[in-house]
Amino acid sequence: MSTEPGAGVHVLGVRHHGPGSARGVRSALEALQPDVVLIEGPPDADELLPLAAQAGMKPPVALLVYALDAPAHAVFYPFAVFSPEWQAIQYALGRSLPVRFIDLPQAHQLVPEAMAQEKAEPPREDALGGLARAAGHEEGEGWWEQLIEQRQDARGVFEAVLEAMTAVREAGGDIPAREALREAHMRRCIRQAKKEGFQRIAVVCGAWHGPALVQAKPAREDDALLKGLPKTKVAATWIPWTYDRLGWRSGYGAGVDSPGWYAHLWLTPERPVSTWAARIAQLLRGEGLDASSASVIETVRLAEALAALRGRSAVGLGELRDAALSVLCEGDATPLVLVHDRLEVGTGLGEVPSDVPAVPLARDLAALQKSLRLPPTSESKLQELDLRKELDRGRSRLLHRLRLLDIPWGEPEDDTRNAKGTFRENWRVKWEPELAVRVVEASLFGNTVESAATSRVKARAAEAKELDTLTALLEASLLAELSASIDTVLHHVQELSTRSADVPKLMEAFPPLVRTVRYGSVRETPTEPILAIIHGLLERIFIGLPGACVALDEDAARERHGQLSTLHAAMVLLEDKERLEEWSQALDGLVQRDAVHGLLRGAALRLRVEMGHVEDAVLGPLARKALSPAVPPAEAAAWLEGLVTGSALLLLHRDELWAALDGWLSGLTRETFVEQLPLVRRAFSRFGAAERRAMADRIRRPATAPGAARSTRGGDDLDPERVAQVLPVLSLILGVRLDENLG
Repeated sequence: MSTEPGAGVHVLGVRHHGPGSARGVRSALEALQPDVVLIEGPPDADELLPLAAQAGMKPPVALLVYALDAPAHAVFYPFAVFSPEWQAIQYALGRSLPVRFIDLPQAHQLVPEAMAQEKAEPPREDALGGLARAAGHEEGEGWWEQLIEQRQDARGVFEAVLEAMTAVREAGGDIPAREALREAHMRRCIRQAKKEGFQRIAVVCGAWHGPALVQAKPAREDDALLKGLPKTKVAATWIPWTYDRLGWRSGYGAGVDSPGWYAHLWLTPERPVSTWAARIAQLLRGEGLDASSASVIETVRLAEALAALRGRSAVGLGELRDAALSVLCEGDATPLVLVHDRLEVGTGLGEVPSDVPAVPLARDLAALQKSLRLPPTSESKLQELDLRKELDRGRSRLLHRLRLLDIPWGEPEDDTRNAKGTFRENWRVKWEPELAVRVVEASLFGNTVESAATSRVKARAAEAKELDTLTALLEASLLAELSASIDTVLHHVQELSTRSADVPKLMEAFPPLVRTVRYGSVRETPTEPILAIIHGLLERIFIGLPGACVALDEDAARERHGQLSTLHAAMVLLEDKERLEEWSQALDGLVQRDAVHGLLRGAALRLRVEMGHVEDAVLGPLARKALSPAVPPAEAAAWLEGLVTGSALLLLHRDELWAALDGWLSGLTRETFVEQLPLVRRAFSRFGAAERRAMADRIRRPATAPGAARSTRGGDDLDPERVAQVLPVLSLILGVRLDENLG
């Protein structure tokens, strides 16, 4: 073992997450029989170390250390069952030995000055990468895995690692200031242990720090370096962790790319290759893919042959991956993505005992998860909720409240069954470890999920400056069933809406209010106050709508077009016949006003047609006016786009409109047609293939309406030569292929 000046101090340099390093540490500790175990980690969490031995603690887990006055400033120290530090902790606790963390406390590292300094420092070069390249490997993890993690005999390993890291540090020059502080504090802790009379001191640290803890350095130099460091109050707790997050460079500053593979090496040291191939086959069979026992045997043989060909002493993950690709996946790399995600990385979520210190909000959330039978999991799962069932309604309520607290455990998804109604919700839920920090942050608003969400909504409502922000907040509060906050938000909505003269903002604020009323029956929330606000908004929208649709450029017109469509959908959802009639009249005001942008006049006419408020006798003259030669082609094309956006039935069954469109296209000069072709094609591009085929069939039929006879050659009077000239143009616009012979 390596010793620091003074007998009895043994430094074990490790990779922070590695089964070989963990195995070596256990073996070394068994041989050393130390009096105390010192581990690179946060001294702020020393009081939590005894909890690691409890039965309810199941790795992967992590220590979360955060600043009390700024919980977003946090750091994680993750542990897997194969982490050397975890095995050192288990060894010490199992023998009732003192065990301590010796890294620089996070109370000094989570202050703004230290965090800014760390960001400004250049990243430290990967020592493993340099050693790997010198040994002929492409990257450090594969080299370390072959040399250390697959080794069964740990004798001499720590001395060799120390010698290699010493050479790397000597060639690398000065170390970053933060690293110097960390190593000074580690040396101080080692000296303190010696002063306390411990004779055999075991130090488990990252291999890169080993040389700095072995070299002699006067205590006064370390004390001078550590004197006067800024400090903040911090708190710490244990939280569940996931294998895919073991790749994070947080806390220890190191991660691994294949934690599932490392766990496999730790748990199955006797036959890691054959059992790994069998697990791949089992996974593939579970996905409905062929994976026979013979293929497993052939995969193992090929992996062993590849290792021998590459000069490797043992089969590694690279050889197994290549062999599985050739044999089990039959050369198709697609299943390897599944193997990587499920096996190489892994999907396990750890567990912590219920008596682990936590903020009250975290305890309330855990109790709700248990009572609603909605446990957190690292796998992405779809929750299909029926709000008529009390359990599903409770789950929906919880997920909506967490979203208001910026804890996105679940994300809403569209119903793939296209089910109508307001009693169904789909959520995609996946628990991410970093959400624990969000829970701590949200605890500033309350000790329970309900009280915290209510306080958060009230605070956001008081800060809101835009009406659409408030209406969206009201909708979210209703979905979360926060009755205590709905009245507050409604008050702010009423106050702001009476002062707002911005019609576009009023239009954006209207749909969430309508959806709120629609959900009222399901959520059992009174909707009368909301309806009063809705009617007040509509009056101001109807009055100000014409003025909001004039003097617009192209981008502004398209934005207003989207607002019109959304507002119309909300009006239909409201199911108020009187208000729908008023809405139709407001749209007619846009249709008849030439100063309104063509896109909006066409869209307004389209909406009135869909409502059944425009007869053919009216539609034809409006179309001929909008598409007359006196109208600039760009304006006419914009009107056409607004009109045809939606279903093609409007064109297929309205002969007057069809005739006006035909007359307009026929009257364009060649230069103007080429100029406007992109706009016309964009108008027709939204139609589906079936609709475009139906329009092509419509072209083959002569128009029969009286208006059509006046604007085109009707029936038997068609000139075949002129028709032949027009058909290719229509084919280009519609995006369909027409037969040259019309028969």
